[in-house]
Amino acid sequence: MRGLTPTDLPDLDALGVDEVIAHAGEQHGNGLVLLCSFQKEESVLVDAVARLAPKTRIVTIDTGVLFPETLAAWKAFEDRFGVRVEVEDASRAGNPWTGPADCCGVEKVAALERALAGASAWVTGIRREQSPTRADARKLEWDAKRGIPKYNPLADWTDKDLWRHIAERDLPYHELHDQGYASIGCAPCTLPGSGREGRWAGQDKTECGLHVESVSPGAEIG
Repeated sequence: MRGLTPTDLPDLDALGVDEVIAHAGEQHGNGLVLLCSFQKEESVLVDAVARLAPKTRIVTIDTGVLFPETLAAWKAFEDRFGVRVEVEDASRAGNPWTGPADCCGVEKVAALERALAGASAWVTGIRREQSPTRADARKLEWDAKRGIPKYNPLADWTDKDLWRHIAERDLPYHELHDQGYASIGCAPCTLPGSGREGRWAGQDKTECGLHVESVSPGAEIG
């Protein structure tokens, strides 16, 4: 699948989450990677890949400063879905992450590159509702930096859609969502807040450095 180009990608925007995941699993098998941060989006996505694309590698990036509730969600996901979450270490021995200025530093980006080494595509929990920088997200985009497709199956889902689905399927979810945290990253740089306003509080930063340089099907790279 690495011979694909942006113009080869089908338009999947009319498909549901299960259909997108099934398509991705069919196309990529064990070359598919789901990056997991154990938020509400991943409650839905891990459930879907466990059912429909079981060869998918599920990977988390551990900065060494995750919330205890994140670690609890991690265990709950593995227990409920019968999956093993692989770990890429982005911690800094002797120099721990202390705040928003550290977020998405070289260690975290390097961990992502290791997670995607050999991958033919990856899956994210990006949704258009999350922020202005994600408002144009498509369910299948081209990751120009890595030269592989990037699936965003939840692109058109709202918070209400997520919580309805989680309740209907009785899925495990991150406890901090019940404490006003809509979006959850590392403990030093995450505060309660709606949307993604609790991320990198007080900073000009508006987007995670792990999600850049994606283009929609048929778009020019440049």
